[in-house]
Amino acid sequence: MAWPFRLASSLCALLVLLCVTTRSGYAQAAEQLSQVKKLYVDSLGTDKYAAAMREQMVQRLRKSHDVQVVSDPRQADALLKGTGRVWVTGHVSLSPRSNSLSQPTFEGYLSVEVVGKNGETLWSYLVSPSKFPWSSITDDLARQLVSKLLAALKREDQPEAAVGDAAAHLEGTLRGAGATFPAPLYQRWFELFQEEHPSLRISYDAVGSAEGIQQMRERKADFGASEMPLSDAAMSEAHQRFIHVPAVLGAVVAIYNVKGLRQNLNFTPEALSGIFLGKIRKWSDPQIRESNRGAVLPDADIVVVHRLDGSGTSFVWTDYLSKISLQWKASVGAGTTVSWPVGIGAEHNEGVASAVRETPNSIGYVEFIYALQHELSFGAVRNSAGEFIKASISSVTAAAAATAGSQDQDFRVSITNPPGRGAYPIATYTWLLLPEQMDDKSRKEALTELLRWALTAGQKQCSALGYAPLPPEVAKRALESLSAIK
Repeated sequence: MAWPFRLASSLCALLVLLCVTTRSGYAQAAEQLSQVKKLYVDSLGTDKYAAAMREQMVQRLRKSHDVQVVSDPRQADALLKGTGRVWVTGHVSLSPRSNSLSQPTFEGYLSVEVVGKNGETLWSYLVSPSKFPWSSITDDLARQLVSKLLAALKREDQPEAAVGDAAAHLEGTLRGAGATFPAPLYQRWFELFQEEHPSLRISYDAVGSAEGIQQMRERKADFGASEMPLSDAAMSEAHQRFIHVPAVLGAVVAIYNVKGLRQNLNFTPEALSGIFLGKIRKWSDPQIRESNRGAVLPDADIVVVHRLDGSGTSFVWTDYLSKISLQWKASVGAGTTVSWPVGIGAEHNEGVASAVRETPNSIGYVEFIYALQHELSFGAVRNSAGEFIKASISSVTAAAAATAGSQDQDFRVSITNPPGRGAYPIATYTWLLLPEQMDDKSRKEALTELLRWALTAGQKQCSALGYAPLPPEVAKRALESLSAIK
């Protein structure tokens, strides 16, 4: 399946809302986030809750006195643009005697970019609802986003990164293949990089990690993408070595479609491994009920949905299950493809998301952004510190921070089930795979500059699409690793 600069229709909405306003035509002057003193807050999309989120953001920004919110974009140093979406996931009864007295429960997200001079993204972020919101979902999302933005404006969490060679003249073609996990972000990256280098063409086939690696081995692709690092033995079999360059961080989430459920679910490691081993077969099983007291769980069979194709997402999921379940490790193990004990298969993240959405009482696993785009419920997972944590930019960042100091220059490291509070337990790096030896000088230059841009300017784009930027020390070492390409 070829995706030269296009995604499946269900993913396009967020990309369009973020991309169409990148070149605004207004004369914003800020080249760095710290230079933003006057900010214009644009529409946050067409969702019926978007206007409320925008108004609540404007009010909070004005109360902070850290930035002046202006009513005319021509007066602004930068523009804040993006999209906010909210949907109903169920209803909670307000009376034990009457089902007619109930209030809706919500899920949603708010994703924004701050755009400065020449349409350059200065900062981006995505938030989803708090575990224990104190107010409406729109106010909760606005509060979280403004808090993150104000911290970044004060440079409390704004990473410094080296700048790539923007003056380089690049031409020719680059072809990549591999993971669907980061495909929405790569779509955005490659389009933006081509705007700066119009003589260069980049295509990316989101065919799954296993197929992408195979195309790299057969030299049908210039670069690959995967969430499964290759072992020395695997590279020896391919008669070539691949440099693993971490691109961003993401999360794999447990999505579900449970008939009549009125609240978000918590999953223990034992429950997840039991479900995917086929030991837990009913949603009413005591192991699920124990961590979801008060939930209305049906006495219905659980339909497990897993990846059919070779998948880096599957590797992350099975790597996690192998760490928390000795039985899983012994009987199934970790890999892009495994012998699944139970369930039905679907291809790519897109296929699993669609299958769960269309199948009552099902459960599956996908990358975080696919769950949001399909408006699917996804569970909190108990981490090694005993907390039930949902995937978010901050919880994925916490997972990486727990292991960043122990990584070597090779970067082939798993961060599933990390230690520490606040860390989401099914997080991962996603890697771009480059051949260590490249004979074509112009292709080598183009690929090196693309990666240099992705590790610097590109990192500011990723949070709005649900991916966490690399820790600054990891991004710095990744830049240094590009010198290993011969």
